[in-house]
Amino acid sequence: MSNLSCFMAYDIRGEIGVNIDENVCYRIGRAVAQHFQAENIVIGYDARKTSSTFAAATAQGITDAGSNVLDLGMAGTEEMYWAVTEFGACAGIEVTASHNPINYNGMKIVKFGSKPLDEKMDFQKIKSLANFQKWEAKSNVGSIKNICTQAREKYIQQILKFVNLSKLRPLKVVINSGNGAAGPTVDKICEKLMEFRAPIDIIHILPKPDGSFPNGIPNPLLPENHPITSKAVINEKADMGIAFDGDFDRCFFFDENGKFIPSEYIVGLLSSIFIDREDSVKIIHDSRILFNTRDIVDSKGAVGIQSKTGHAFVKHAMRKHDAVYGGEVSAHHYFRDFCYCDSGMIPWLMVIQEVSETKRSLGELMKKRMQAYPSSGEINFVVDNADIAIERVRKAYLGKRASIDKTDGLSIEFENWRFNIRKSNTEALIRLNLETKGNSENIMSKIKKIETLIGGSRV
Repeated sequence: MSNLSCFMAYDIRGEIGVNIDENVCYRIGRAVAQHFQAENIVIGYDARKTSSTFAAATAQGITDAGSNVLDLGMAGTEEMYWAVTEFGACAGIEVTASHNPINYNGMKIVKFGSKPLDEKMDFQKIKSLANFQKWEAKSNVGSIKNICTQAREKYIQQILKFVNLSKLRPLKVVINSGNGAAGPTVDKICEKLMEFRAPIDIIHILPKPDGSFPNGIPNPLLPENHPITSKAVINEKADMGIAFDGDFDRCFFFDENGKFIPSEYIVGLLSSIFIDREDSVKIIHDSRILFNTRDIVDSKGAVGIQSKTGHAFVKHAMRKHDAVYGGEVSAHHYFRDFCYCDSGMIPWLMVIQEVSETKRSLGELMKKRMQAYPSSGEINFVVDNADIAIERVRKAYLGKRASIDKTDGLSIEFENWRFNIRKSNTEALIRLNLETKGNSENIMSKIKKIETLIGGSRV
């Protein structure tokens, strides 16, 4: 593992025993501490079987570098983000592979102020340090301080600031934690809602963290994982369903009929809520699917700003423009008042308030938007050469009275439809997203033509 192939585009991820193990984690922890000359570094970990031992190895590397560890124990990535800001730490590390297969693990790392690492000045230097292991001699060894209880309390206090509990009406909500790290945090949030007498009845399914994932890897984006949440909503006659991925920095919504709501429409809904709450709002969105969000932002007189996909790019854009909210169609939602970071807990709290105040169901709130701007959902292709395939698509549509945007991959827009095609940041895939203005019948024929031009196989 000398070349540290677990360093990906903007995080660390690898197959256990192949390109990530305890030794690699030790080296990364020590490299992060040395690079930042850190006093304190926050560590949390998800529910995977190797995560606690990988976190312990990371902590050993940090303390051997003379830095202290603020230990969150099992926690979500967003809990690590907030703890870095709340406790003024120099950096934070979450040991997680999120929704990746069971034989994978990895890390998400931020620096002071919960800011993403700079690719050249931070990420690559940490990689080099971990690779060549040119450690500085230290006479002192750092300490490990357990801050689990205190940190979670501070985190919950912060996320509840996004909802006015006095405006909630009686609602029944199914929450599927997927045997991931979300379960204990959801339980603490429910305790706090009960303390404030919020009239929300939570039906919590698969709440117990279990690294064997007996009900499948918690990746609610996959259609095969939808039925368990959908059926629970229907059986419980609930008002909506929420499902989390493994480290719960993403949440996914199901309406009162158990229907899955694609995340681009949640981006539009959250944008609308913030625009109604504040004046002169700026919203960051990615370029994959944007008709619905752009229409909402424009019609309400706010400012929409397009960003390249990926947490580092969205967070940079939010800070640069002082945006109140940023959303990606992958279900990452970013909040200015949450240290510009993504959260899976804040969105559902905001949505239950919106449903309460409007006295409209989630399905009713979404129906017109989904009819007005149908989309394909993300379609992935394996190809021999991604650059050649994308160029083939570009040439086919060149000069056809279309606007071309290269903010992220290739976006081509016509009067009533558009598409985005891009290389994945994390996998050897091409990703296609297509949307129209009120004409869902044309989506399949347009996809078929683009698929022929791509020349790859769907996965």
